[in-house]
Amino acid sequence: MSLLLIKKTCPQTAVILGSGLGGVVDAFGVEAEVSFAEVSGLSASTVPGHTGRFVLGRVAGKPVLFAQGRRHLYEGLSAFDVTASIRFMHDLGIRRVVLTNAAGAIKESMAVGELMLISDHLNLQGTTPLLGGAHFHDMSEVYSASWRQRFHQAAKELQLPLHEGVYAALLGPQYETPAEIRMLRTLGADAVGMSTVPEAIQARALGMEVAGISMLTNWAAGLKPQPLDHAEVVTVGQQASFGLATLLKATL
Repeated sequence: MSLLLIKKTCPQTAVILGSGLGGVVDAFGVEAEVSFAEVSGLSASTVPGHTGRFVLGRVAGKPVLFAQGRRHLYEGLSAFDVTASIRFMHDLGIRRVVLTNAAGAIKESMAVGELMLISDHLNLQGTTPLLGGAHFHDMSEVYSASWRQRFHQAAKELQLPLHEGVYAALLGPQYETPAEIRMLRTLGADAVGMSTVPEAIQARALGMEVAGISMLTNWAAGLKPQPLDHAEVVTVGQQASFGLATLLKATL
C-alpha cells in the first residue's frame, strides 16, 4: 500500500542518504515508507547506518522521495545492481536526485562535520553501471552547475559552511592507506568515499539532474594520528545531519 501511495504521489525529486544520515528524513515528515526488499530488483543493505528503505516526505508542500541508505559495490554486488534504486526512481518519474554520502576529508582547509558540494568525481572503482554496451554518455557535467549555485546561495543565507570539491570513489570496504591518500591528493581529490559515483553515472545516463553532497565525517588516513572507524563515521553523520537537512529544505 505504501509503495502504491508513493507511485500515486509522483515525486519529481529524490535524495539518497549516506552512512549515518538517515535521520535527515525527520525534518521532512513521513507520509509513507517501504523497505528496499519490497521493491523488485532491490535488496536490503548489509551496512550499519543504512536502514534500507524509501520514505516519502514533503518540502514546501511538494513530495520528495528519500532513500535511507544504499547498496555498495563492496557488498559483493555489480555496479548495475548498486544503481537499481536510481532506475526505480526514474521509473517513478523522478527527474533530479541529490546523492549524499559520508566521506573522508583530504583537503585540510575543510573540517570534520562540514559539508562539501561535489563539483566532479574520480571513478577509481574499476567499474560502471553502463557495462554491457557502447553507452557513450557525456560526463562533462555530472553534477549540475546551476543546482550547485542554488545550494551555495542557500548555504550563504543560512550562514552554513559549504565547501566544493572533487570526490574520489574507491572500491573498499577497507579504508585507504596514507600512501593512497597522498596519491588521491596528487590527482586532485578533496574527499574520498566508497559510493555515489555509480549512482551519478546511472542518473546522468538516464538524463536526470544530479547534485552530490559529502558529509565530511572523518579525516582521510594519515592526516591525523587516530585510526579510522566506521562507528565514528556513523556517529558524526548523525550529529551533523541537522545541517544537511536544513540545507536540503532551503534548496529544494
